[in-house]
Amino acid sequence: MNERVILHSDMNCFYASVEMLHHPEFAGMPLAVGGDPEARHGIVLTANYIAKKKGVKTGMALWQAKQVCPEIIFVPPRMDLYLRFSQMAREIYSEYTDKIEPYGIDEAWLDVSGSGNLKGRGMTIAREISHRIKYELGVTVSIGISWNKIYAKLGSDYKKPDAITEFNRENYKSMIWQLPASDLLYVGRQTRKKLQKLGIRTIGELAESDETMLESHFGKMGIVLWSFANGWDNDPVCKDGYAAPVKSIGNSTTTPRDLEDDLDVWIIQMALAESVAARLRKHGFKCKTIEITVRDNGLFSFSRQKQLHHPTNITDEIVTAAFQLFKDHYKWEHPIRSLGIRAVDLVLDDIPVQLELFGNQEKQEKLEKMDRTVDEIRRRFGYFSIQRAVMYQDKVLSHLDAGTHTVHSHSYFHG
Repeated sequence: MNERVILHSDMNCFYASVEMLHHPEFAGMPLAVGGDPEARHGIVLTANYIAKKKGVKTGMALWQAKQVCPEIIFVPPRMDLYLRFSQMAREIYSEYTDKIEPYGIDEAWLDVSGSGNLKGRGMTIAREISHRIKYELGVTVSIGISWNKIYAKLGSDYKKPDAITEFNRENYKSMIWQLPASDLLYVGRQTRKKLQKLGIRTIGELAESDETMLESHFGKMGIVLWSFANGWDNDPVCKDGYAAPVKSIGNSTTTPRDLEDDLDVWIIQMALAESVAARLRKHGFKCKTIEITVRDNGLFSFSRQKQLHHPTNITDEIVTAAFQLFKDHYKWEHPIRSLGIRAVDLVLDDIPVQLELFGNQEKQEKLEKMDRTVDEIRRRFGYFSIQRAVMYQDKVLSHLDAGTHTVHSHSYFHG
């Protein structure tokens, strides 16, 4: 059997690179994406290489970034824009294989094992993809090539930006095993410290360690890391034509005033559901699970999830599920200070759906058509040009700014 050929494509400084395309006036300047640039609140989501060379790091507070790089320019994140670029990159990948597994917005694994006769070897495909993304999208990628997903990801991290690295059976011990163990997927800060206490500092030392000893210190994860270090990762690249590039899209808010009854909650959840559903539709997604978060003014908080009968991006279905979760799990001991709704387990919106025996397909189609009509009216005339009747029950709550969204990446273990 021929050995697998796996690519891992990682778009370099993705958010910042996209913003630089849309801000040519910032060419040659240090730039970071994140937080509220006016208030200097929040953290750096990503920075361009000019800023990185001056010491700006992902996760750094904006004020800290300003200290190490006084001339830095901050821009707010535009997740809609980044998702559009992510989808355009996926369209390029799909011309080389149907086995594409997103790992966040800016990364993806591609299994091109069966593409050799039409598209060439792994290196040939990697070079072509790199060239096309640079000249068709205007951003660069680093691509790793190997026979497994873990080593392919190490390859995309090995040299940046705009680079291609291949790890094969002949060179992996001389190249990969010399790298720090912390370069390996799922070796975080605490795991690195534990490994160092065991005298394990490199991937090679981890690979040559006794697996029983690793299991005694790390449980089953010890065996997983030992297998990763040795390149014994047989995890397939998911062949799922309906996988979304992100796992969830959510929105939450600290409310304009404390919520005191079910109607207050319904108004806020409606505003949040409308914004989340609109983002789902805009990017061609549906969700299979709804999650809510609740925090009252007594600082009690919780999250709950509910699986839906079918994937949806319909506002009414999302808010109904969210409100039912709230009713089932909150007993009004205190007024509520904060609410959130998250659409989880995303799929592309053209996924085939088994019709329900007693479902009302005609009603769903009408609701979806109504939502898309509202989307178009708001796009042309503004958010407040059309409102649901319930919003007129409370003018303070109904003027909530529901424009900030969070996007959550996939886990390697698809959890």
